[in-house]
Amino acid sequence: MNAAGLFAAHLPGSSPVHRAPLWLKLAGVLAVGVVPWVARSLTPLLVTLGLVVVTAAVAHLPLRRVLRSLRAIAPVLVLLLAFQWWAQGPAYAVRVVLGIVNAYLAAGVLTATTPVTDLLDGVVRGARPLRRLVDPEVVALTLAVVVRSVPWVAGSFASVRDAARARGLERSPRAVVVPTALHVVAFARSTGEALAARGLTDPYVAERADTEPA
Repeated sequence: MNAAGLFAAHLPGSSPVHRAPLWLKLAGVLAVGVVPWVARSLTPLLVTLGLVVVTAAVAHLPLRRVLRSLRAIAPVLVLLLAFQWWAQGPAYAVRVVLGIVNAYLAAGVLTATTPVTDLLDGVVRGARPLRRLVDPEVVALTLAVVVRSVPWVAGSFASVRDAARARGLERSPRAVVVPTALHVVAFARSTGEALAARGLTDPYVAERADTEPA
């Protein structure tokens, strides 16, 4: 879990970022996510990165946790950069990767400065006007699973990488990628089974089960 950095746990504090209303922080994360779609050069992305870093500094988030967060997704970023470089060219590849880094760090600042309960309650309140289209509780549940999964996957990758390094296989992609993929699949299956056991994956099935006689 320590390998997840910003996503590992809420960091209590009294900074302006901690005290900012949830809607403002969510709007900030959304804005960071939109920038790559409208940017035609690196300048807006670099400015966004600077703003995210300044926000993390104002929130007094430890630098080691920020760097640890980036290290957790570094292998994925390298592979994505290489593929986009080959497919679309260097300029596009750098913009894509930088946009992901900005969104990842912005989401990390949000989770690090906001208690999970406050985050989920805020999402439920925000989704209530759309209750005819989506179930607010399901939206909150989805967010909770994502918040739980990110540090778990990052921690699993770190554990597998340490085990491979102990066997002298740190340079072998197969020794790291395959076990991590198996762990992620097992985690996804166990999570899905737990949700299904509570009737949370298919509302129709859950409703039918409640109405059927015992």
